[in-house]
Amino acid sequence: MSAVAEPGFVRVCHLDELTTGEAAKAEVSGRVIAVVRVEDGTVHAIDDECTHGKVSLSEGEVDGCTIECWLHGSRFDLLSGRPTSLPATVPVAVHTVQVSADGDVLVSLAD
Repeated sequence: MSAVAEPGFVRVCHLDELTTGEAAKAEVSGRVIAVVRVEDGTVHAIDDECTHGKVSLSEGEVDGCTIECWLHGSRFDLLSGRPTSLPATVPVAVHTVQVSADGDVLVSLAD
């Protein structure tokens, strides 16, 4: 049985449901996010919409700790949300992630 999430955190999936090096789409309180488990095992969450092309980032390619928008090739840093390549110039929101002792992935949305 899973523990109750801390106030402000919502369970989005179990760690076993995330494939390392790929993004998964999730919805938290009506907001669509991309959840990514990177090679070092950490999990990150960002807004799912590219700030340049308004397309789903979870459909893009993960490389290290960045994700690439499949439409125009903009890359975003999963830690800061900042674009690391053009054409995007506006960052995406980064959300706080916790992984519980039993492997639940919990997200607290940024403002």
